[in-house]
Amino acid sequence: MAPPWNPPPLPQTSAQHDTHAWQHLGPPLSEGVRVRVLRAAHGDPRAAVELASVLSESQLTGLEPLPAEPATLAPALLRGHRREIRALPENTRRLLLLAAADQYPVTTHAFLRALTAARLDTRPLDAAEAAGLAHATAGGIVFRDPWTRIAAYETASAEDRREAHQLLARVLCDAGEAPRRSWHRGAAALGPSRRLAAELRVAADTVRAAGEPALACALAERAANLAPELRDRSRLFGQAAADAWHSGDGDRARRLVARTDDDALGGLLALRAGNATEAFDALLTATVRLAGDGALADRPDAAVHLLARATEAVIYTGDLRRCREAAAVADRFGLVPPGTLGGLAAAFEGRYDDARSALRATAGRCGPGGDPTLLIHSGIAALMLGDHTAAATATVRAAAAARARGETVTVSQAMEFRAYADFWTGRPRAAEAGALEALRQAYATGQDNGACHLQAALALFAAVAGEEEACRERAEAARAYALARGLGLPAALSLFALALLDLTAGRFAASAARLRALAGYGPGHGHRAIRHLATPLYVEAAVHTGDTRVAVAAHADYDHWARTVRSPDDLALSARCRALLAPGEDAVEHYRTALDLHAVGTREFERARTELLFGGALRRLRRRTEARDRLHSSLEAFEHFGSPHCAARARAELRALGEPAAPARGADDLAGRLTAQQLLVARMAADGATNREIAGRLLLSPRTIDHHLRGVFTRLGIRSRIELVRLLGQVGEDGG
Repeated sequence: MAPPWNPPPLPQTSAQHDTHAWQHLGPPLSEGVRVRVLRAAHGDPRAAVELASVLSESQLTGLEPLPAEPATLAPALLRGHRREIRALPENTRRLLLLAAADQYPVTTHAFLRALTAARLDTRPLDAAEAAGLAHATAGGIVFRDPWTRIAAYETASAEDRREAHQLLARVLCDAGEAPRRSWHRGAAALGPSRRLAAELRVAADTVRAAGEPALACALAERAANLAPELRDRSRLFGQAAADAWHSGDGDRARRLVARTDDDALGGLLALRAGNATEAFDALLTATVRLAGDGALADRPDAAVHLLARATEAVIYTGDLRRCREAAAVADRFGLVPPGTLGGLAAAFEGRYDDARSALRATAGRCGPGGDPTLLIHSGIAALMLGDHTAAATATVRAAAAARARGETVTVSQAMEFRAYADFWTGRPRAAEAGALEALRQAYATGQDNGACHLQAALALFAAVAGEEEACRERAEAARAYALARGLGLPAALSLFALALLDLTAGRFAASAARLRALAGYGPGHGHRAIRHLATPLYVEAAVHTGDTRVAVAAHADYDHWARTVRSPDDLALSARCRALLAPGEDAVEHYRTALDLHAVGTREFERARTELLFGGALRRLRRRTEARDRLHSSLEAFEHFGSPHCAARARAELRALGEPAAPARGADDLAGRLTAQQLLVARMAADGATNREIAGRLLLSPRTIDHHLRGVFTRLGIRSRIELVRLLGQVGEDGG
């Protein structure tokens, strides 16, 4: 019985190799499928092109998992490799088979011991080295590429493969090698075996507890294939699917869960890669079934976890009705779900006192070493309360706990919400870098819904940086995907990003129109939390367009929430709204109140925007000295944030005061002259990367990268990449 040749993690390839592979894949593939096709093809562009050409429409869009068997992945490529292996002498093929069986899918490092135990001669390996297929090292055999290793295994007969696994099992004698010994024993089996299935199940439980979900998946899947009873097979496939998911192999998890009747796991996979409303329904159904079976006494945490996942579906969809359904199930069975569920329900219904109590209880549970999922909920609750420091702490600890448990898949989810905290607390470059890395992880692990959320967050960061093309590209891609999957959170966040872009560029009517549309969208299209977040923007845009009737009502609700949760930042923004809506001199004290509150808050970008608006108001009131101080302070902050539109407005206000046009802070400070995205692109270009290579690494289009480079050249007063290399080299030498 041959082991399942599922692809290992995508190898670290050069930027040029990776970009060329993406070029070959062509436009039909979604972004997440592109990444996973390369992973399934072991980074080989030829295999990737071959695989992409045979995918179904559902696979091309990511709705179904990619195929697993090598003969299905790249049959033509594999046929060529098999011919090369078959041309080798029999003794050489036997040694290569042994090495291949030792390396994948479970690496056991037993090849050299197996040679010694079987008294095998290594001289036949010279033929493989001469053919350029493999070579021997002190640590074992190194194959030319993964497809050569696969061919070396698959060209052997079933009997020879069993003998290889038996030999490897025999030499794995150390106490810590028992799980891997069990793996080879199972791979050598002739057919179903209750005894071997039980041995492999125990081995899977052992390594799972040790934080090795990838190995646990291989062992549980092998146990399932050997289990004689259908019920045991379904349960073991479910365990293997969960392990595959936690290890970051989303395609394998979805293939395995299809062989079970596990609604809960199916709902979790749909939550991260399918339709969010369907995911909620599956997760809530699984919760009711578990609670109704009377299993809560034995597994009290299981139902709470399922309810936590259903709450996440509510967060992504913004669906109040489903939020109420989940809360009703919790009450019915006496479950104590994360406070985000009760907090969301109460906030959506306008019961702000109840929302505050539930969210504060959840935000407070963010101690180190906790459950990653519950820590993420703590971070979300803290974000809703406006406590970005607590949100950062909870999400960092969630990512650390996930890594410690080997739950690769959860790390990028924690980073989705960490990005908000980094951004609002004055670390825009860290937020952008963290979101980009999380975006890559989300795509690689099959979490396209999470990737959509991150794309929307990156659109927001691009709006702040004045990167119009990047903002529109990311926002439009995220919104199109979100609307197809019922993801109200990223759909609303994308629209919010575009509205902020319009506002900071002075397109007030366009910004107000977008924000009014955002307020009207229902579940799966909009989100109450983002609508709340956007209220200060709407008030500002409405004041500039002279249509404040709706803005006054929106501010009243925002002020009610701010006073209830007593977040300094929310109270500051409420005071700013009051200042914008007040006539003349009446606005001054409201602005002062807002800045006093900002001083104890964490949203530095909003503090700078308040100073900009206050400075403009003071100029119009002819309070020139204080206006000048406020505007200079805001200009310095905007340059730190890399927000050129806002900085330009501050300079325009200063010019209106009679101040000379202020240059960007520090003419010798490169970061002061470029936005965060421009600086990143400039450094990659100076390192020799082409536009296509930079686009592949930043997950943007080459056209957008070309736009960034033109902006870099204009801002730096240069005309070529050679000058850019020279300038960046000088900055490096000067410590810039």
